[in-house]
Amino acid sequence: MSIRRLPEHLVNRIAAGEVVERPASALKELVENAIDAGASRIAVALAAGGIGRIEVVDNGCGMAPAEMALALERHATSKLPEALWDNGAIENVSTLGFRGEALPSIASVARLTVESRVRGADGWSRIVDNGKPAGEGPAALPPGTRILVEELFARVPARRKFLRSARAEYAACLDAVKRLAMARSDVGFTLDHDGRRILTLRPAEAPARVAELLAHELERHGVGIDCEREGLRLTGVVSLPTFNRGLADQQFLFVNSRPVRDRLLVGALRGAYRDLIARDRHPIAALFLDAPLDEVDVNVHPAKTEVRFRDPSAVRGLIIGGLRRALDAESQRSAAREQSAAPVMWTSSAMHDQNLVRHPRAGEDPAQQENWAPAFAGVTSGGVAEAQHLFEHAPAARAEPAVAPVRRYPLGVARGQVAATYIVAEAEDGLVIVDQHAAHERLVLERMRSAREGGSIAGQALLIPEVVELDEPDCDRLEGAAAELAGMGFEIERFGPTSMLVRSIPAALGKTDVKALAADLAGEIAELGGPLSLRDRLDHVAATIACHGSVRAGRILSVAEMNALLREMEVTPRSGQCNHGRPTWVKLAHGDIERLFGRK
Repeated sequence: MSIRRLPEHLVNRIAAGEVVERPASALKELVENAIDAGASRIAVALAAGGIGRIEVVDNGCGMAPAEMALALERHATSKLPEALWDNGAIENVSTLGFRGEALPSIASVARLTVESRVRGADGWSRIVDNGKPAGEGPAALPPGTRILVEELFARVPARRKFLRSARAEYAACLDAVKRLAMARSDVGFTLDHDGRRILTLRPAEAPARVAELLAHELERHGVGIDCEREGLRLTGVVSLPTFNRGLADQQFLFVNSRPVRDRLLVGALRGAYRDLIARDRHPIAALFLDAPLDEVDVNVHPAKTEVRFRDPSAVRGLIIGGLRRALDAESQRSAAREQSAAPVMWTSSAMHDQNLVRHPRAGEDPAQQENWAPAFAGVTSGGVAEAQHLFEHAPAARAEPAVAPVRRYPLGVARGQVAATYIVAEAEDGLVIVDQHAAHERLVLERMRSAREGGSIAGQALLIPEVVELDEPDCDRLEGAAAELAGMGFEIERFGPTSMLVRSIPAALGKTDVKALAADLAGEIAELGGPLSLRDRLDHVAATIACHGSVRAGRILSVAEMNALLREMEVTPRSGQCNHGRPTWVKLAHGDIERLFGRK
């Protein structure tokens, strides 16, 4: 078969396939063009989720008639500065778009109307119908540009049938607008869908814009991020571990104000929340990474949704380290702590009151139980060791001793136990309810983690070293990380071009599939730049041990034990949530309690 040149209409449709996958991708290109044109206001109107109509109006610099004709040609752009024109250093392009393919690509698969006016001149209009010019002439409009896209893929049934429902396409368009609106908080946006106003965003500072577009509760349950390392700066906001979602649809990542969906960044965000949140839950986040232009390549994907970093390990380390430090600084906060009290049914009777306390065991002296109350009257944060000793060795006591004064403890003083599961404590500003098992589970895990970080993890030598066959690139990755893996109890060495010799594995893992573990580690290093799988497994083992070694629900605790638990929680990092991301305590403020009883 001979080699032939493709017809122009096929070339345009191939280009359109790279840029215009669905209405949301076309909308993204048009809004990016409006931002790059210097617009301070952008109005978007959709019909049928963008399948029927997409309209984008901006107040940017506009285009003269001759420029408009060039904009509709392939490989024409205004986004490559003249200083870069000769040397072709496209990696230094700072605009959102560059390829110059958007307008001609969209015009090849839809009816495109472009109207534009430069300040001090008359407006002009051009119409292109599925790649063919369909008219031009004067247009009346204020300075700026109006672009109308109609009947997307109407004449390309093979593409049209793969579009989803109008509702699903609208959701994708809304997500695209939200991401761009977060990236450029200095630009005002409006979004209408089928004649209904959806968004009205005035120019604002970045934190205010993020609060407008993300969950409103994030203002109370969020943690601000601002850190810098090696020329990289990370800012934004993330949610507390206890304020999470079942989907990862509220994670917005930006590189140099460009919305991206990058696996490295998503993996780093997931790594920062490792062991703070359940595996099937996801944090809410809006993170802005600023990097020198020569440190990031934005031209690795036609739609520019992925990027490539010169030093991915530095980026990953900045994100994980910065988020961890910020979350640790707020580790005593819990989203559940600040939730308003919902209307509940409270009952009080002698029968129910009996469930709050444990009756003396046979042969116990009830009077002796009361003597434990003063034992913790003077316990402070500095007395955690003594409190822990009493917590672990104190005999069981009744949960209704002589009332001790309320001291300035964040979690208050224990007053009782409900259903042998929940500790009720009185604080100066309200009532605190603690899940005893979840709380102690976190405390045990943190103790184990501290002990583990004090030295290398014990390894278990294999009686017969095992040879693992892998691809050569995977062997190279494992060999490069051998020193770090050895510190975690996983000793390996190169045994050939495609073989690794495993001499020991972490003792805590017990029996494990060595080949599968090595393959997983190699894949993890390739994807995220670090051997996370092993750490994940060790943390999972530690969490399991902590769970089984913790105070179980259903165990009656003495007042001394309850107070010891509260005091240790107050000085333990991440004690606001258990190892599975659930809250360990909630607080009912005095105002909440008064509302429950109709006093307010």
